[in-house]
Amino acid sequence: MTRTCPECGDAIVGREDKKFCSDGCRNAWNNKINKDSNNFMRNINNKLRKNYRILAELNVEGKTKTTRSKMMAMGFDFTYFTSLLNTKTGNTYFFVYEQGYMPLENDYFILVRKDIS
Repeated sequence: MTRTCPECGDAIVGREDKKFCSDGCRNAWNNKINKDSNNFMRNINNKLRKNYRILAELNVEGKTKTTRSKMMAMGFDFTYFTSLLNTKTGNTYFFVYEQGYMPLENDYFILVRKDIS
C-alpha cells in the first residue's frame, strides 16, 4: 500500500509513521492549518503583537514609568489587551500577555511584567 503526501500527493518514502514527503510539505500543510481564519482575527493579533513589542521595549527592567504620549507615538493602541488584573487596593492593570500597564495621574503609566515562571 503506497502512502501519499497530503500536501502535494507524491508518494511517501521512509518510515512507516511518516506523514509528509518532505519538510517543505509538512511546513506548508501546517501553515495552511494554523493560519488565522480571517482578516479580522489577523488584524487583532497584529495589534496585540505590536502592543506587546512596545511594552517590552519600554519596560526592559520589569517595572518602569512612561507617558501616554510616548506610548501613542510608538503606535500603542489602548483598546487591545489580553487580560485585566484587579488588585485588592482597587487598581486595575491591563495586560498584553505578561506585559502590563496601569494608568496613573497626569497621563503617566506604570509598566510591569508578570513573572511567568
